[in-house]
Amino acid sequence: MKGDEPLPAGKPAGAPVQSRTVRRNKILVVDQDSDLRKLYTEVLAHSGYHVDGAEDGAAGWKALQAGIYNLLITEHALSKVTGIELVKSVRAARMALPVVMAAERLPTHALARNPSLHVAALLPKPFYISELLETVKTVLRAADHPSENYTPLPNWPGQPPAVGLRPYVA
Repeated sequence: MKGDEPLPAGKPAGAPVQSRTVRRNKILVVDQDSDLRKLYTEVLAHSGYHVDGAEDGAAGWKALQAGIYNLLITEHALSKVTGIELVKSVRAARMALPVVMAAERLPTHALARNPSLHVAALLPKPFYISELLETVKTVLRAADHPSENYTPLPNWPGQPPAVGLRPYVA
């Protein structure tokens, strides 16, 4: 990770505001690197999200079948089931779930060949914690307001065109 940013005491600036009338967003993080998975989970939880983690694609798929999530953050290079295979399973199951692909080697060619995968954002590793938080905030906001066009965050080289967050229809 590029310079992990320390988390201040209390809620960090820009953290989601929780109220009794607003549902708490639930995020699944799938990454084989246990240190990164733990870091993402802690940072997102500290920012007000409910976060579960899975160590590989197969465990991620089981978690997605067992629970309801508002966002999937996945690495591509996973054992058992790759990130692309996981997203294909999500779309085949008609889950209207936004996906953030956070990977060292982004599968841009596979994503360009399969626009129906509807990956909301790509985060090339390494990235700053602030980039993760801003991406999550932007993607969840777009999912809550599907009439708004989703635009990718700047400085994402080689990113395939972003597609709107719409329910998958075969």
